[in-house]
Amino acid sequence: MAPRRLVLRRLSAVVGVAGIVTGLVALIATQLDVDHNIVIVLASVAPLLMIAPLIGAVVSGIGRQWIVCAASLAFLALFGWSVSPLYIVGTGESTSANGPSIRLMQANLMVGAADPESLVAMVRERNVDVVTVQELTYQEAEALEAAGLEEVLSHQFLIPYADGGGGAGIYSRFPLSNPRSLDGFSPETLSAELNVGLAQPVTLFAVHPAPAYISPASVWAAEQQRLGSYMDEAAGMDNVIVSGDFNASYSNKQFRNLLSNGYTSAADQLGSGLIPTYPTDKWYPAVVGIDHIITKGAAATSLERIEIEGSDHHGLIADITLS
Repeated sequence: MAPRRLVLRRLSAVVGVAGIVTGLVALIATQLDVDHNIVIVLASVAPLLMIAPLIGAVVSGIGRQWIVCAASLAFLALFGWSVSPLYIVGTGESTSANGPSIRLMQANLMVGAADPESLVAMVRERNVDVVTVQELTYQEAEALEAAGLEEVLSHQFLIPYADGGGGAGIYSRFPLSNPRSLDGFSPETLSAELNVGLAQPVTLFAVHPAPAYISPASVWAAEQQRLGSYMDEAAGMDNVIVSGDFNASYSNKQFRNLLSNGYTSAADQLGSGLIPTYPTDKWYPAVVGIDHIITKGAAATSLERIEIEGSDHHGLIADITLS
């Protein structure tokens, strides 16, 4: 074999092995329940990092490094198996929901930068019943009112901030009761009961735990765990909906810990797969899915990613059938 060809073959093996190592590190990060920013970041972008073993498989195959190529493909299959439930309809918790249906929108407003007119127009056109918002400012709340949101969703629980991303709100077509700001969160995380005419109200959480990359990792982990505690307290209710910017992706172990005690993500129920929602204000497309809708008792029957004009997040719209 010519020296140059031999060098290229060995180089292809190195590329293949490097791809496997990169993917393996990311996959291990998805299984760790630790409060370390590097681990959190690696887990969050693990699906994106699977490009490395894919490239390794192609390069090692071209270099006829068949063992490395086969190992790369086997690793990709392993990762595919780990996220496959998200792509299979009905793999989440079973539910016998057969009651009325409501349509819910989730929208992060990017510190009040989202365009109020387009958001209100979407609420009208799509016949949305409930909206959960994060990063609500006083100015944005006033702009949404001026754009007519109160005319469509007349029941509200709002805690706007003068600046920063800590504000939050719930807009609803249905009467709200027992609204409260939950203790122990950096940005506002809210809960309320929706009175939709059933014997028992619908428990709604509008959530926004601390971001891992700005807050200390220990704060992020503690708030994810605290959210799980609040969800567990509400698990005895017939219908629970948890909607918001979780600042965590499905590949974060701490997020998957929330999917217990009867709770299931809408994406899991519908086989919608990984849905990247952030960021949308860059030259590249959204790479991580940190906005989610989770239900317990109720069942999501549709889920759609939408554009929130002016925001750095995509929003979500889900139709949810209640028990």
